[in-house]
Amino acid sequence: MKIAYLHQYFIFPDQPGGTRSYDLAKSFAEKGFDVEVISSTSDSCYNSNKRWVTIVKDNIKVHYIYLPYNNKLSYTKRIIVFLKFLVYATIKLFNIKVDLVLATSTPLTIGIPALLKKWMSKTPFVFEVRDVWPEAVIAIGAIKNLFLQNILLQLERLIYKNASAIVPLSTDMRASILARYPALAVKYIEVIENISEVNRFQSGAKRIDLKSIIGFVPKFSILYAGTFGKVNGIEFVVNLAAKTKLVEPKLVYLLIGEGVEKENIERMAKKRGVLGENLFLFNSISKTELPDWYRSVSMGSSFVIDVKELWANSANKFFDTLAAGKPILINHGGWQAEQIRKQNIGYVLPQNLLDVDVGEFVAYALDCEIIDTQGRNALEVSKRNYSLEVAVNKYMAIFNYIKEDIY
Repeated sequence: MKIAYLHQYFIFPDQPGGTRSYDLAKSFAEKGFDVEVISSTSDSCYNSNKRWVTIVKDNIKVHYIYLPYNNKLSYTKRIIVFLKFLVYATIKLFNIKVDLVLATSTPLTIGIPALLKKWMSKTPFVFEVRDVWPEAVIAIGAIKNLFLQNILLQLERLIYKNASAIVPLSTDMRASILARYPALAVKYIEVIENISEVNRFQSGAKRIDLKSIIGFVPKFSILYAGTFGKVNGIEFVVNLAAKTKLVEPKLVYLLIGEGVEKENIERMAKKRGVLGENLFLFNSISKTELPDWYRSVSMGSSFVIDVKELWANSANKFFDTLAAGKPILINHGGWQAEQIRKQNIGYVLPQNLLDVDVGEFVAYALDCEIIDTQGRNALEVSKRNYSLEVAVNKYMAIFNYIKEDIY
């Protein structure tokens, strides 16, 4: 079976960002599937006279189009990039003969080339839902125009209706989809959460000398490795650092990444007197470098702003932390909070800092027995529920279902 994998932001492990699509595509190739990825890139080395640059790496053929993008762009400019990719990806897809299309959001428009391919050549497609888009972007106020909201909601419904299978990345996403489109209950809907790539985070990870980087040995260290975007709410971390500094100044926060809010976070951290004291900022690193950082810290973390629709997220940070065998810290409700409490794998902070019991949180952090237990639990949960093998096996069942339906 030949699969066209549509992912606007496909990356390899030697680049910063999530590698779910890479890990899946590589696993599909290892099982004998012919995989061709259609993606865009901001890497100027792909800025050539040709519209598309094709590479083959790890038995995956990747077609890249150069479309510079970052989350510092305005929403209007982001939409323009999405639309450009939509047009070019559709043309590219129509020039590739495949048995199946796997389209993974965001953005929602990634489903349009797959939809058109189905209508024109009867090629089935699987739609992978990384975010409940446009529900989430409407909730945060990114799209206020009611006419545009309605168009996007109708597009979402149309894509779901025509997909041979739908793969939401969390149980909350699945619940959201079915609550808004109950007729989809007859569809093949399989939750396949983001991947805890245990081998990557457990094999060969080296311990980093934090003292040489921050100037002292922390009593407890919390790592945030991700985007500094508006929805991530890293202001919460700065304010939390200011509070815990008064109780235990050697409880430190290590923040790695880039994004539109990073300069604001740096200014805020300076103003609150925590930058370089118990909060430290670092540039983005590749996925291959990340395991060393996780091995060297006490805890991983993931945060969002106070918008309930964002609780359904399936952030890489959550799964990377578990794969590294570390407890996870979050500041929101939803399915992740339920799992943290049920499996005893971390700590859930309230989103309102006024409700945070700082003394209780610091006491928790300094309890080595609890942290060790939660770390062991986290690794076990990652292997049992979120490993690459679990995800691939679920996808194999989907592909077999579609193959039987075709033939």
